[in-house]
Order: sequence, then C-alpha cells, then structure tokens
Amino acid sequence: MFERFTKAARDVVTGAVEHAERAGAERVDEGHLLLAVLDRTGSRGSFALAALGLAGKREAVAESLAAARRRGGLTGADAEALSGLGIDLDEIVSRVEATHGAGALAGRRRGARGRFGHRPFTRGAKGVLEDSLRAALAHRERRIGDEHLLLALATRPGIASGVLAEHTVTPEALERVLWGGGEAAAS
Repeated sequence: MFERFTKAARDVVTGAVEHAERAGAERVDEGHLLLAVLDRTGSRGSFALAALGLAGKREAVAESLAAARRRGGLTGADAEALSGLGIDLDEIVSRVEATHGAGALAGRRRGARGRFGHRPFTRGAKGVLEDSLRAALAHRERRIGDEHLLLALATRPGIASGVLAEHTVTPEALERVLWGGGEAAAS
C-alpha cells in the first residue's frame, strides 16, 4: 500500500515515526500521525488545516494530545462530559499518578522498539493508514495524499479525532474544504 502514497503522505508517516522516537513512545500512534500532518506545508492537508483555522496552532494541538494521553485516551470532551456527571477526571488522574507515577495512564514504556529495531504502529495508527486508502478510493483518487490521512484521522474514533474536533476540524468540514463546493466554514 505504501507505494500508493504521495511524497507528502510518505513524509507524514516518516514524521510520525520521528515524533514517536523523540517522545520515547513504544509505538507510533494516531497522535504522532496528527502531529506529522500538522508539520506539513504546501500540501493539500496543510491547506485544509489552514482553511479550517488550525494553521499556527500546532502547540495547542500537541498540548491537547498530551493531555488526552495523560488521561488514558480521554479527550477534553470526554472530561467535560464526565464533569457533567460530577466526576472530576483530573482528580482521578492525579490520584492514579500519585500511586503509580506520572504518565501511568499513558501506557507507554520509554525507548522500546519492535522485533527488528523498528517502532511498530498501534492498531489505531494502522487503521488510519487503511482508512486513508478507503478515503482516496471514495474520492476516485488513485494515490493516497496527506489529505486522505487527515480525513482518516478526523473520521476514525480515538484521540486524534477528538482533538481535531476540539479544534473545530471535523470530517464534514474537511470534505467541504477539500472536495466540496469550495467554501469552508471555519467555525
């Protein structure tokens, strides 16, 4: 499948591996893919992010991803929903970390590698790659670009889609910007 990736999409995958390595993550996850998409310039994916108001907000997205990882994968929207039920997620995370150490819910070991020295991809990250192929085919495109990876990140349930939604990037808005009638609502 990798041979169908454009240079921009290949750069996203390579960048995601680099993000995982810098973070000391055991595996490459959807968050690493999202950060790598945000690093791109001059591509369809970066155009879509700029049109939706996410250009220049990489640090805010990185902070949202880090917070969601710290909470064991629960996004800000999840924390808000639990708060509405009287559950203080930050208090729970703090108690778990007081007992088991900082980042206990993040579930990672620093510096681990796969069998052959490569950092493996999580099931969710592999799913994003597969869904990007589906997105390309759905739009009758033969090559997979970073815009297809971005759409897959926004569509697939998980931390990345939750963080994108927190920053007003939804699958519908991406579809509108990339393949729709031309105008995007950056709301």
